[in-house]
Amino acid sequence: MAIRRHPRSFLPKAFAEVDLQRRHRLGAPEIIFGAGKTVPQIMAIARKLWSAKQPVLVTRVDANKGQLLTRAFPRGSYHSRARIFTLGKFRAKDSRQMLVAVCAAGTSDYPVAEEALVTLEFLGHRPTRFYDIGVAGLHRTFRRLPEISNHQALIVVAGMEAALPSVLGGLVPHPLVAVPTSVGYGAHLQGLTAFLGMLNSCAPGITVVNIDNGFGAAYAIHRLSLGLPS
Repeated sequence: MAIRRHPRSFLPKAFAEVDLQRRHRLGAPEIIFGAGKTVPQIMAIARKLWSAKQPVLVTRVDANKGQLLTRAFPRGSYHSRARIFTLGKFRAKDSRQMLVAVCAAGTSDYPVAEEALVTLEFLGHRPTRFYDIGVAGLHRTFRRLPEISNHQALIVVAGMEAALPSVLGGLVPHPLVAVPTSVGYGAHLQGLTAFLGMLNSCAPGITVVNIDNGFGAAYAIHRLSLGLPS
């Protein structure tokens, strides 16, 4: 009779080399990219981090993986809208907690915005949601402008023609990281139209990350905070 083994037994010993020193080099622990990894692989990496007293953040986790990870780590949390699993939180000794306005142009941009927001919270910052304030209803943008301006940095998430970062970039002087999303009709080209629009913004000093990369935007803000006076 065949012996059934736990899937973990089939993991190659060297399938991953966890970087436990990353927090010392970059001011944040290694983050696990969940897409393409099996649940046993994610669990093994997470256990390695957790046993070294480091918090865990796993991006691009679908609902099934999130449920299994929550069972394996009852102290963790699955953030379904962000597709992120977290276990603990990180606070760098040499970073300053930043107030960050996470702005999303439309409802379809929420998942990417939530990925940025949950990552910011994990890294010890204080994000605030400003959702559905796209330029199709510019009055909504201006209504929230005083609140947005009270933050120290902005993450602006938009698809379609991606005009929102240009508008806010011309009105708010704080660091702004723009995130193009793969949202739109026909010629949006899976987010390429938004990406090129943000790169060509006439508002100076806007930083643009890759398409749908809410995590990357949050990490960029975290890098800004490192070494700033508390």
